[in-house]
Amino acid sequence: MQIVYFPHPALRFKSADIRQIDNNLRTVVRRMFELMYEANGIGLAANQIGLPLRVFVMNLAADPEETDQEFVFINPQITNRKGSDVAEEGCLSIPKLYADVRRPSDVQIEAFDLDGQLFEMSLDDLPARVVQHELDHLDGVMFTDKVIESQRKDVEPVLNVFEETLRQAQAAKAYLSDDELLNTLREIAAAGGVPGSFLEETVAPPQADVPASLLRARKGRGEAE
Repeated sequence: MQIVYFPHPALRFKSADIRQIDNNLRTVVRRMFELMYEANGIGLAANQIGLPLRVFVMNLAADPEETDQEFVFINPQITNRKGSDVAEEGCLSIPKLYADVRRPSDVQIEAFDLDGQLFEMSLDDLPARVVQHELDHLDGVMFTDKVIESQRKDVEPVLNVFEETLRQAQAAKAYLSDDELLNTLREIAAAGGVPGSFLEETVAPPQADVPASLLRARKGRGEAE
């Protein structure tokens, strides 16, 4: 299991509800935390590792030692939104790209944990932004779709580099085609659980080398890092 990069089809796939919480799912969640920490992230959605199921993880401390800050959200739903705020975001599936996004400043979210227990959280500021960002992922929406108007021109050239990287790998038969990837996504989504074969996936997705001249300078810590 590895983080996949734009424009992998999983990132535009509306994830399916999880029907069973089992050891395969627990293994995936643990690996998601590991990948998130390796990438210096604070949130990661399952379809960012090519798994089309509705689960994401979060640790705002970005520190594996602070396990009390680890949260798992299974089949999450935002039940209330209010306020408005603009802040910088990034994404582990589009490394080094950062831009401003307007979102509600306060949310109420409910989800199930790995024990199958329903919980609810009222969040604001960065925590609210993170859960909205990750829930967007589960719906096939990326933060680049919501970048404020004045910065959209900075985003497209970077996405083009990622697109070209994946297409070149596919053309060289070094990575699966979109049709092959979509067939797997549909099968997993229909099952509503993690197949054993997914745990054995070892093919690393191609990662783009984006020229520094295309990247905006960061203002601060974004959602992804």
